[in-house]
Amino acid sequence: MLECFKINEDTKLIGHSCGAGFLLRWLSELNVSVGKVVLVAPWINSNRKYDITMFDNLKIDQNLASKTKGVTIFSSSNDDQDVMDSVEVLKNTLKDVRILELKNYGHFCFKDMKTDVFPELLEEIVK
Repeated sequence: MLECFKINEDTKLIGHSCGAGFLLRWLSELNVSVGKVVLVAPWINSNRKYDITMFDNLKIDQNLASKTKGVTIFSSSNDDQDVMDSVEVLKNTLKDVRILELKNYGHFCFKDMKTDVFPELLEEIVK
């Protein structure tokens, strides 16, 4: 689906939750080069708790970061256990990835953060 967009080494990609999982799969399966990639509360159904076919047979490219200008993962100390499990899998799988663990951001939604301001994400995108 992303192929309909002009994506290249200058493109910055941001994925949240299942969207981050989608980006992981897309980048792992295709031979593409992109700019910075930011994964916020990535979820990949690592414990197979849900019947989500998008993550069936997911093989994450451990060298995925080499296709980018950097990969950063944002995680929160009080996110759902499923997301924390996914982040742990990614920590143990991906090479050369920056992990930013923030305290009490929940799932990085307005409901949890009580704001629509996320300066840490903005800072990560523009640097």
